[in-house]
Amino acid sequence: MYITDYELFEVPPRWLFLKLTTSDGTVGWGEPIVEGRSHTVVAAVEELLDNYLLGEDPTRIEDHWQAMYRGGFYRGGPVLMSAIAGVDQALWDLKGKQFGAPVHELLGGRARNRIRVYQWIGGDRPADVGDAAQEKVDAGFTALKMNATAELRPIDTPATVDDAVDRIAAVRESVGDEVDIGVDFHGRVSKPMVRRLAAALEPYDPMFIEEPVLPEHNDALSGIRQSTTIPIATGERMYSRWDFKEVFETDAVDLIQPDVSHAGGITEMKKIASMAEAYDVSIAPHCPLGPIALASCIQVDACTPNALIQEQSLDIHYNETSDVLDYLADPTVFEYRDGFVDIPEGDGLGIEIDEEYVREQRGDVDWHNPVWRHDDGSVAEW
Repeated sequence: MYITDYELFEVPPRWLFLKLTTSDGTVGWGEPIVEGRSHTVVAAVEELLDNYLLGEDPTRIEDHWQAMYRGGFYRGGPVLMSAIAGVDQALWDLKGKQFGAPVHELLGGRARNRIRVYQWIGGDRPADVGDAAQEKVDAGFTALKMNATAELRPIDTPATVDDAVDRIAAVRESVGDEVDIGVDFHGRVSKPMVRRLAAALEPYDPMFIEEPVLPEHNDALSGIRQSTTIPIATGERMYSRWDFKEVFETDAVDLIQPDVSHAGGITEMKKIASMAEAYDVSIAPHCPLGPIALASCIQVDACTPNALIQEQSLDIHYNETSDVLDYLADPTVFEYRDGFVDIPEGDGLGIEIDEEYVREQRGDVDWHNPVWRHDDGSVAEW
């Protein structure tokens, strides 16, 4: 069996799907995407497949990963690692189908029967979060995540801190102490504002604060972690085990959030998770993406002892035109009950993509994150 063909599909709301086909007709799916840079990633995937994989045995996943990563002189970064990630997912999907087993069985077998999931509320500029939180809890979710703030100046007014605290307080008051609340700082918050905001949020016991500073400033995380009792999470903009090495060695985080479509795929995320386990750090994979990325995450969660909780994008504010279940032939595979999702038992990634629907939706996906500006006209972090 060898790889004979591939096809890429840009689909709404902001996703890119890869279909790999082998000489015996087996199909594997991956989701290589940098949100807002889909055309760029298409070119990167085409280069990898044309230069390394067409005509090759798809089962040699580790060797292919090494060739794609080390075969080019320039390594790492979001575009290359996301392209590798999508190819890697598709290779694991093919391998599971070849052996008639879910991917997690090929990675050592299940460490759990289901994984807890959390639900987004509030949008980019969070508002009306109290009512939204109660709706999600009524729907069965036991963990929520929300953005802490909109744009924030490097040193902002006490009122901005009060506004953020009031929103999170409203969620806590609405759902009580039995529901976990993750608070995403989204890299919007400067180091001095992190200290002020984290101190003000402590009475509301967030599950974690996410990306308290930009990954360029990960050297500040140790000091932030020492200044608060709230667990510190980061990782969605870190792309390989080498990017995570420093935060482990400096005891800077409690929870990492690698993205299986950005951090080198299933192969690399499993290695990152194992590194984290050695440092008593949990993993909560980042996944505001489509069904292939979510299925890939859950396959890793299934066999990862230190997996804590899984992000998923159902009803997220980005998914205005299509949602995660729309692309599945059987959407019940992601049926959430009591705040958990069962580990899929189907071969490969455990999902069946509705290819007819994918082809109907295929087009030029024109999604770009907004460019925010402060009131003086300078560019703000989104």
